[in-house]
Amino acid sequence: MIQVAVWTLGALLAVVWLSRVVDAALGMPQVPNLIEAAWDKPVAESNAPQVSIIVPARNEGESIARCLQSLLALEYPDYEIIAVDDRSTDATGRIMDQVAATAPPSSRLKVIHVTELPAGWLGKTHAMWTAASQAAGEWLLFTDGDIFFRPDTLRRVMACVEQKRLDHMVLLPTMEMATPGESMMIGFFQVMFTFGHRPWKVSDPKTRDHLGAGCFNLVRRSAYETVGGYERLRLAVVDDMKLGQMVKEHGYRQNVAFGRDLIRLHWAPGALGVVQNLTKNAFAVMNFNLAKTLGAAFLMLVLNMGPWLGLGLAHGWARLGYGLAVLAIALLYLGMSWYSPISALYFVTNPLGALMFAYILVRSAFLTLARGGVLWRGTLYSLKELRRGMV
Repeated sequence: MIQVAVWTLGALLAVVWLSRVVDAALGMPQVPNLIEAAWDKPVAESNAPQVSIIVPARNEGESIARCLQSLLALEYPDYEIIAVDDRSTDATGRIMDQVAATAPPSSRLKVIHVTELPAGWLGKTHAMWTAASQAAGEWLLFTDGDIFFRPDTLRRVMACVEQKRLDHMVLLPTMEMATPGESMMIGFFQVMFTFGHRPWKVSDPKTRDHLGAGCFNLVRRSAYETVGGYERLRLAVVDDMKLGQMVKEHGYRQNVAFGRDLIRLHWAPGALGVVQNLTKNAFAVMNFNLAKTLGAAFLMLVLNMGPWLGLGLAHGWARLGYGLAVLAIALLYLGMSWYSPISALYFVTNPLGALMFAYILVRSAFLTLARGGVLWRGTLYSLKELRRGMV
């Protein structure tokens, strides 16, 4: 009986992983890669729809100047920047004002200072809603205060948006990593992201696959207003994904794109920094459902540690399924290495990455339940209120 179970589990793991490898191999070439020459198109001012770039920031003093300077250098003829200082306790607001004061008059950089948070809002969603309500653009680009743009980023994205007649575009960032621990964590995240979200299906209106990214969420204003915008998402911890979900569910045209080095982000310092960063979101992703969270952690461990354990502990031909699953995992890491700076060799850290991410899920649930809410940038948001405001 035990031998049958070992064979069965190995076969299941092989089928699951190999099917996703085949799906990714067929689907990933369909995802636009904006560094290709086809998207390097000049934009005439008369044909360029205005884009309002919204940058909410709280205590981003170390990065906000570089972020805004990179936005000011964009090679696009018609855009405005609205930077929102969300109750920062460091120098973020002062630095924003300094950048605005030294920017050329034609830059149209506007700074908004939020000093109080109204009841029933998260700080970030309120900041983005405030900026969007004052924006003039036909398009709204929501980004973060620690994102750095290459000068041709917006020009390439808008060329893709116009050609494909989109209403929502997500540009995936290039991660800046300073330690092997960061590479391990982000490599695992990217593989599970590919496993779970299927970016090649985002543009297919017949699927429920959708995406949103806080680093680059570009949405047509008319679509944003129709779905309810950030007023509807006022208590959404994972607001970026929820915005993408609402856009897709309303039938708007959505897509995701790669573009190595077009936008860059240093997510967190070290593996433990990634743990800290994701602790805020993980339980919210599971809709604050403890059973769902524990089930997801268990499934993650089985999917990612099972192949390695089976390969080492099974005997004879019973190891075949586990070996094929490990091979499939290695191929996914190889595929992702073509789009990111993380070496495919990090596939050997996959089991440890799974253990760390399962820990993140459990830690997030425990801390949220123990605190009675989500602690985000120094503000505790009530779990009862967050559940009531879920979209």
